Amino acid sequence: MEKPALEWTSIYEGKAKILFETGDRDTLVQRFKNDATAFNALKKGSIPNKGAINCQLSAHLFTLLESQDIRTHFVDRLSPIDMKVRRLKMVGLEVVMRNRVAGSLVKRLGQPEGTPLAHPILEWYYKRDDLGDPMVNRDHIDILHLATDDVIATIEKMARRINGILLPYFSGKGILLVDMKFEFGTDDSGAVFLGDEISGDTCRFWDAQTHDKMDKDRFRQDLGKIEENYLALFRRVTQHEPEL
Repeated sequence: MEKPALEWTSIYEGKAKILFETGDRDTLVQRFKNDATAFNALKKGSIPNKGAINCQLSAHLFTLLESQDIRTHFVDRLSPIDMKVRRLKMVGLEVVMRNRVAGSLVKRLGQPEGTPLAHPILEWYYKRDDLGDPMVNRDHIDILHLATDDVIATIEKMARRINGILLPYFSGKGILLVDMKFEFGTDDSGAVFLGDEISGDTCRFWDAQTHDKMDKDRFRQDLGKIEENYLALFRRVTQHEPEL
């Protein structure tokens, strides 16, 4: 049984989550916060119930991926905002899978937002807040010694397969999976696992009919009704209400 939350030791606090040690060398507790940031934390705020919604949606999607033989760090959900996860050595990269033109891709490709891509695009970003998380290529990754060739190849294969699983899954819910950001880590044996979260904070989700945004772009772009759309996304995907 887990120690009471008061006995957990915080070892890291990020923009959206806190990691705790509980005395188990193989696992950590990942707590989801209501805090919201955008534009490399230049914009800050809070979205009511975001932590609970993202924790429970991530648990649902990690469980789905595990059923499809995708290794994730998810072990169990302990509370509405806390999940037990495997302790990993995180790779200092973010992987973005894009299915439609959105965000920075609008400017880089000069195409209208929402344009379908002929095939999914995979992009690598160096996870460094002080540098603005710049896009990098495989040569940059090699020079920076961020991961071995084998780990990078495994991450790319996993990212493409995850996208291949989730794209039709969300389509069946009437949701367009526009793009999504992944983070990966390795365990003591060197096995690669999907980490972090899968939620409206890390993905762009649009209503398939109206193209209304159901993700953090509502916060980034001051569109309003942020909590309402996070809740609508959760209900549509899970078919039940979150524990708040």
